[in-house]
Amino acid sequence: MTGFGAKAYSKVSAETGARAADAHQLVLMLYDGAVEAARLALGHLQAGRVAQKAAALSRAARIVEEGLKVSLDKTAGGQIAQRLSDLYDFMILRLLQANLRNDAAALGEVIRLLEDLRAAWAQIGRTGGAAAAVAPTAAASGASIAEPPAARPAAPAAAFVEDVGAARPRLAAWA
Repeated sequence: MTGFGAKAYSKVSAETGARAADAHQLVLMLYDGAVEAARLALGHLQAGRVAQKAAALSRAARIVEEGLKVSLDKTAGGQIAQRLSDLYDFMILRLLQANLRNDAAALGEVIRLLEDLRAAWAQIGRTGGAAAAVAPTAAASGASIAEPPAARPAAPAAAFVEDVGAARPRLAAWA
């Protein structure tokens, strides 16, 4: 396929998938898109393609800000939703720093966080029926319908969400 043909096919495929997806699948698609854009930015950063790096980082930041963060239900999600919101703000800040400083480590950090959150969200979907209806804010908690909160192991992303809540004052200093 030519470059144009591949892009057109990809766009149609994504649009069709989005129309057929439920809310849980849409969040997975947002995580996938953010990870893909961040990985693409890393490749451009390593190859020295400044304009393409900036465009890919912008796309990743927009997905986090306008997709993942906006989808949080802070009323139903409470403290977990607020911590996820803080984590998303942290990721956006690190993406900006990666762009301004050509910082591959900052970009790698965001990629790992997105992958951890995506894995937690995907796990919720595998638990079946009622778990698929859980608000997106439950993803980082490792929440499961079958396990009481005390029995859940702490996921790496969930632990980080808690740490970000405590580290909020330091986030402003990184800007």
